[in-house]
Amino acid sequence: MLSIADLNTCYGEAHILRGAALELPAGSALGLLGRNGMGKTTLIRTLMGYVRPASGRIVWDGRDVTGWAPERMARLGIGYVPEGRGIFPNLTVRENLVMSARAGVDGQRAWSEERVLATFPRLAERLAHGGGQLSGGEQQMLSIGRALMTNPRLMILDEATEGLAPLIVAEIWRVIVAIRETGISTLIVDRDYRRVLAHTDRAAVMEKGRIVIAGASDTLAADTAALARYLGV
Repeated sequence: MLSIADLNTCYGEAHILRGAALELPAGSALGLLGRNGMGKTTLIRTLMGYVRPASGRIVWDGRDVTGWAPERMARLGIGYVPEGRGIFPNLTVRENLVMSARAGVDGQRAWSEERVLATFPRLAERLAHGGGQLSGGEQQMLSIGRALMTNPRLMILDEATEGLAPLIVAEIWRVIVAIRETGISTLIVDRDYRRVLAHTDRAAVMEKGRIVIAGASDTLAADTAALARYLGV
């Protein structure tokens, strides 16, 4: 489904991504791990078109989409839950959901407002509340629900549990499992490497803008030396 090859991205004079490469088969889950500042979010932002790469290729379903604008990437069927949530604080919960609702690339609407609210009952109780009135956990639920309303083929979750209470974290991971069970591919960035490795098929570790390890998640979970070296655990 998704192939990233020899990707290089710069912010001004700073060379952030250095030949990054990833493969994500359809229907699979990929975890992206690494210490802070190693290029994980830059990789996602480059993939989504918010940052233009200096070189390299991004291929989606055999089509070269390198440098496409974010709205074109979204129309391919990519749902994005950004770090920081990115909800509209002046819109209500319902408005945040409805504004993003559309059929998937196959014309199906498997994820409707009703299904999202059934998945996140807490949001159903706050439909008329403004996005800015929600707790951090509720905002994260809304951000995930809004992405699901686009009926994506791929969900990208960047630090979806950062700064949340343990009960909310458990709820977010429950939903991630439910999303996977529907066949939606997932790309997950999260600091809890144990949960990432437990809920993905494959994982990659970044160090200074490069992918230094990539392979089956269960194999990486057993490689304690590599985890200690690259994640400091």
